[in-house]
Amino acid sequence: MEKQKFDLEAVENTFLNAKAGDLHSGVVVIKRDDGVIFNIGGKRDAFIPANDFDNFEEVKIGDRFKVVITKSRNEEGLIEASKRDADALVVGMQNAQKLKLGSVFTFVPIDAKHGLNGKMGDFDIFVPKDEASMRWIDLKSLVGKQQEAIVTELDRDNKKIIASCKLLQEQVQEKNERLFWSSIFINKIVKGKIKKILNYGAFIDVDGVDCFIHISDMSYNRISDPNEVLKEGEILQFKVIEVDRENKKVKLGLKQIQTDPMETEIAKLEVGGIYEGEVVKLLAFGAIVKLSGGVSGLLHISEITDRKNASLHEFVHLGDVLNVKVLNKDSQNKKVSFGLVEKE
Repeated sequence: MEKQKFDLEAVENTFLNAKAGDLHSGVVVIKRDDGVIFNIGGKRDAFIPANDFDNFEEVKIGDRFKVVITKSRNEEGLIEASKRDADALVVGMQNAQKLKLGSVFTFVPIDAKHGLNGKMGDFDIFVPKDEASMRWIDLKSLVGKQQEAIVTELDRDNKKIIASCKLLQEQVQEKNERLFWSSIFINKIVKGKIKKILNYGAFIDVDGVDCFIHISDMSYNRISDPNEVLKEGEILQFKVIEVDRENKKVKLGLKQIQTDPMETEIAKLEVGGIYEGEVVKLLAFGAIVKLSGGVSGLLHISEITDRKNASLHEFVHLGDVLNVKVLNKDSQNKKVSFGLVEKE
């Protein structure tokens, strides 16, 4: 029987084939100003740059740790390696081993081929295209950005994780909606994001739930286009003015959390004060008189004549300019009553 010999050359050749991504243990053998020489076995040394360490000044000869090969050979003929990448890989492997079906985890997609692909330690992560989001989205825009997903399949032998971002998003949305409907009420002040502007109103995203605001509830001033007041993507505060739990509808108001300019104008009026106004509307029991500041009030027919069954048209006409006295005012309910003052 032929006696087998220890083949040192064969052992060394295994290190010559070290490729990017391989994980190796080793020891610091030389420390330089720009990094360290790190022996990964036999006669094979790797170079780790100083900026790869969080505390390079504390690194010393004899330190042992794991590294990941980043480049098979540099200009010095040395393999390049990274301790930082190895630390992340080890942590990723530990985290992957803890996962089970239904576990929630985060990862950063490295490409978007047929779905989202990523790594967790030495496990491959795959999120199918249809499971990447509740809504259509360009998968390429998610590459390099942290995503949250839930494990739907787990193959420890082949180190593969199949996951869904969509399923997790749906669970989160369902939870948010339950919380929303249990806490929403009329007059509540909420913060919402302008989602979509229409000709007659806009949809507002409040905690993931679509609410609606009509153009008439956007401003006390007359506006013809919601874009005069709102801008898509803007975040504003609104007041809840209607809640329909049965049909899952919420109506919001913007002007309702603002001071009505008319209230301010009415507050400025003095009871007993005399003002000039124009008759803008005739009713059976009196005339509506509008002052220059925009305040309108009622001039009751009893303040014009003592004659019973008298016709208002005998005394005032549309467009007439009258001197009126403020008899009563209610700023909150925007009501003013006038008395007629004869012009001298």
